[in-house]
Amino acid sequence: MKEIRTFPVLCPVCGEELTVSELTCSSCGTTMRGIFRMNEFARLSEEQVRFLRVFLKSRGNLSEVQKVLGISYPTAKSRLDEIVKVLGYEEEDQSDLSEVLDKLERREITEEEALKLVKGMLRRK
Repeated sequence: MKEIRTFPVLCPVCGEELTVSELTCSSCGTTMRGIFRMNEFARLSEEQVRFLRVFLKSRGNLSEVQKVLGISYPTAKSRLDEIVKVLGYEEEDQSDLSEVLDKLERREITEEEALKLVKGMLRRK
């Protein structure tokens, strides 16, 4: 089987977002043509996707993320903030998320409370 590569999301000529125009089933060869918009997660780099996978596996525990990835807590928080920005979430959500993470780091709230707050932010979107 051929290696499947990730696709670019920005046009190399003008920098605008690309759309997908053809989808093919690798099993039976069925092809669909049209204009398909990519979801916001397609904008993430491979490194950001890796971070997000670790973040989700650790149920949003940045302390666990930093251990798994071998990075400092501020670096983990900064990478999460970058992902939030790339996904196009509003600045107020980013500052809200930073506030939740700061409270979690200071142990003012539990991990469960932080997760509930983050889920609430996502529902508002």
